[in-house]
Amino acid sequence: MSKDFHPFKDMAESAKAQHEVDKANLEAAKAQAKVTWEEAKLSPKQRQALIQQKRDEQIAEAKAKTAEAQARIDNAHSLKND
Repeated sequence: MSKDFHPFKDMAESAKAQHEVDKANLEAAKAQAKVTWEEAKLSPKQRQALIQQKRDEQIAEAKAKTAEAQARIDNAHSLKND
């Protein structure tokens, strides 16, 4: 075993790192809760607009993924035909 190895030191470092992860996850959960609260206060018309915006974003992401996949397919075909 190494002189620098100390199990309690490693455990303390691991606990500290896990605490940072937990802290970041808590902040993310708080932010999500605030978003939900703020969105709940929107009028029906505003809520519908927000939902449509999210749908449009999802459609754009799906089209980008499709285009990327098609490019990879085309590349695989061109390599296969060489």
